[in-house]
Amino acid sequence: MYDQSKLSELIRFARVDAGSIVIDVYPGDGDRLFSDIVGPEGRVYSFVPAEVAHFKNDPVGRIQTLSKELGRENVEAVSADLVAMPQATQPADVLWLHLFYHDLHTALIQKKGATAADFNRAVHERLKPGGSYVIVDHAAAAGSGTSDTQSLHRIDPASVREEVEAAGFVLDAESTILANKDDAHSIKVFDPSIKGETDRFAYRFLKI
Repeated sequence: MYDQSKLSELIRFARVDAGSIVIDVYPGDGDRLFSDIVGPEGRVYSFVPAEVAHFKNDPVGRIQTLSKELGRENVEAVSADLVAMPQATQPADVLWLHLFYHDLHTALIQKKGATAADFNRAVHERLKPGGSYVIVDHAAAAGSGTSDTQSLHRIDPASVREEVEAAGFVLDAESTILANKDDAHSIKVFDPSIKGETDRFAYRFLKI
């Protein structure tokens, strides 16, 4: 999804290093990259929420196949209800949430009763002290709160910060590497006119 320079910056921003334990929630293709970086002393938990495990692209099966590749023994496919993530994984250095936080406010993810507040508390429980909670998502218009999460798949960055800090996290850094000032924030992220080029924010929160 990103060119090499942006990938490198995002990995640096996330503080993923050799030996790190990483939880990637609703994993994409980045798990190969995480696997390479953390190495044999690290581990990547590819956590697929049960709420989306039934998708036609078989997210659990894809990760299981990846984990069987030579040198991918450090990748483990895990699936459970979203808020059961702490019971399904080990204490982690980094929890990576890429283009998924807004979904915490959608009917699909909340169908089993999970809320964003529940999940943020679960992340706080699972991270080691000093661990990083890294969120990258599509920005909605300032002041819109969570009103566009279902319709446009966007969320106001200020709402994310407020919700995550309420769970006990401290904002440590913000990156504008994925910002796009030409995005009007009024179009669905899958629209061909903006797909892949949305204005995205990146936050790194710390568990103190």
